[in-house]
Amino acid sequence: MKKGRRDFTRLPFVMLPKSIILGPDCSAWWSLPPGARDIYIMLKAAFNGSNNGSIFLYYSEISKRRIKGLQSDKAISLAFKKLEADGWIKRTRIGGLYRFKNAYELTGKFDRLV
Repeated sequence: MKKGRRDFTRLPFVMLPKSIILGPDCSAWWSLPPGARDIYIMLKAAFNGSNNGSIFLYYSEISKRRIKGLQSDKAISLAFKKLEADGWIKRTRIGGLYRFKNAYELTGKFDRLV
């Protein structure tokens, strides 16, 4: 029987190339605080190949996972700001309390988006 496009599913992992972690330009990754690295991995896990620029990650979703160093809103906000300042992510839609949702885009500056 012929396999269709829907017969193949994505594997349940997040790929970080070795060039980010061990390559010659790995200082950008290791200069990030651990909380910012965790948020980047969570954003990359939400990326499905076609939703770049429309990736949503809520503060409540992050704090619910009880990641060490990301349990307060201030720590989560600082991690997002660090990722934006270093060029790992870009906020495409600015949200706020009770208004819109923040939407993020992975820039692909340091790794390929596949």
